[in-house]
Amino acid sequence: MSNYSRRNFLKKSAGIAAAASVGGAIGGCRKKEQPAAKADLKWQYAMCNETMLELPWADQCRIIGEAGYKGVEIAAFTLVTEGVSEISPPSRKEMVRAMEDNGIVCAGLHWLLAPPPAGLHFTTPDAAVRTRTVAYLDELIGFCADLGGTAMIFGSPKQRKTVGISTDEAKKYLAEGLAAVADHAQRRGVMILIEPLDKTQTDVVNVTAEALELVKQIDHPAIQTMFDFHNTLDETEPFDVIIRKYYPYIHHVHVMEMDGTYLGTGDGTTTYVKAFQTLKELQFDKWVSLEVFDPAPGGKTIAVESMKALRQIESKLI
Repeated sequence: MSNYSRRNFLKKSAGIAAAASVGGAIGGCRKKEQPAAKADLKWQYAMCNETMLELPWADQCRIIGEAGYKGVEIAAFTLVTEGVSEISPPSRKEMVRAMEDNGIVCAGLHWLLAPPPAGLHFTTPDAAVRTRTVAYLDELIGFCADLGGTAMIFGSPKQRKTVGISTDEAKKYLAEGLAAVADHAQRRGVMILIEPLDKTQTDVVNVTAEALELVKQIDHPAIQTMFDFHNTLDETEPFDVIIRKYYPYIHHVHVMEMDGTYLGTGDGTTTYVKAFQTLKELQFDKWVSLEVFDPAPGGKTIAVESMKALRQIESKLI
């Protein structure tokens, strides 16, 4: 089975994303009845939208809602040609209405710095570029809050890797930039969650322990971390141990098969059970969000089949 990654996904989607815009993406939707989540589980499922970036926004919402998800996690680059400032307040309200019409809400944002806009970099020694990048992150906070989202997943491996500096210097810039927007995020009810990414993707923050170091250094309630099954290649402990160890700081979960395909194509329905059992025992009450790097099967198939797999995992919990 092919191994899909952020890099591969962006290469596949670049042409489509460049042509995407909200102007033609918002349309009418019908209200859908949603299947109830299992009564003894507190978390809700969301789905990331980038596997449907060629579809109008309303259609994305419909597919996600009909499959039983309660939220959509948005990659802003799929909706813009230059940046989120082009999405006007009325258009943002239309996006919210499309979500409401399909029984879902905005879980938050991810792929925060993936282009467009081009040329962003959070840890470059170029102060002007850093300033522009932090300013765009600040814009994204407003966009996220306007849509009702509460979590911004800071992955963006290419935009946080070292550029002629040490990893320690890069972490310093990362901490400074996040601290600069933390108060704004808190005022808008948004958390920025540092996403550990393995060394095949970036050389800055590869494991949860490193993310926690930054969280504690910044020391602000709006800056926390999250857990992603796919990004644990450099971790030395099992999924459930990581979750239990860092649970107070984990405010979001990403799930997919370990090779980046949709849930149910591999052994996730077996190997992830202990981690989900741990989330249940710890009474995790945040979003569990489906993120997939192979869009080839199409959004509807990805949504429906992954939900079946999530329900299969649920059935194994005690």
